[in-house]
Amino acid sequence: MTPADDALLEQRLGHKFARPALLHDALTHSSAVPEMRASQGEPYTAKAAVNNERLEFLGDAVLELLTSEYLLDAFPDWTEGQLSKSRARLVNAYSLEAAARRLRLGDHLRLGRGEEKTGGREKQTLLADAFEAVLAAIYLDAGLSAAREVLRHTLFEQALEEAGERMAESDRKSALQELLQSRGQVPAEYRVVGESGPDHQKIFKIEVWVNGSRVASAEGGTKKEAEQRAARKALKLLELAK
Repeated sequence: MTPADDALLEQRLGHKFARPALLHDALTHSSAVPEMRASQGEPYTAKAAVNNERLEFLGDAVLELLTSEYLLDAFPDWTEGQLSKSRARLVNAYSLEAAARRLRLGDHLRLGRGEEKTGGREKQTLLADAFEAVLAAIYLDAGLSAAREVLRHTLFEQALEEAGERMAESDRKSALQELLQSRGQVPAEYRVVGESGPDHQKIFKIEVWVNGSRVASAEGGTKKEAEQRAARKALKLLELAK
């Protein structure tokens, strides 16, 4: 398969490269380099290889920095633990693969014949790595502000839209545990007190108990979601009761 025109990707990214070679390198998988060199009549050496691995390394650091900055700004009341867990959720391979698919990065990858035959354009690792490499290329081409803007509309906004309330409630159970621990109290207990709806659309009702007393209850589409919502309510009540 011939890679799609990089100009189409620039449109989806919302960034026109001043140095197009950076984007070219970000989309070049190591498997393609020997064949590219051979087609140009050049001997292949590891030293001469130009692929996206070094850009991926840089992109990982840029991604972590800008994600940390975004979460600090978006959720000023979150603890360090909540921020860390949410950052991990945003930068994991699943999130990066999803962002890469929205950008159709797979259509633009330059792969060797072997990788092409084994479905490299659809592989999670290749797509996630390519996303980080493209981010690094944007950073080198135009700086942090450009990388920040591309991340905002390709990853952050989509992640918040998909996660919805679950994102804003990130790991309230841990936050509740930390609060109780700071007060010398035992961990909270979560009890399933009700289930309703068909199997494919179950609604669970969870109560959170502290020191033998029911503090709050909530419902959710999964037990985990209901627990997080109940923990969020309990946190508010316990903080008010300080």
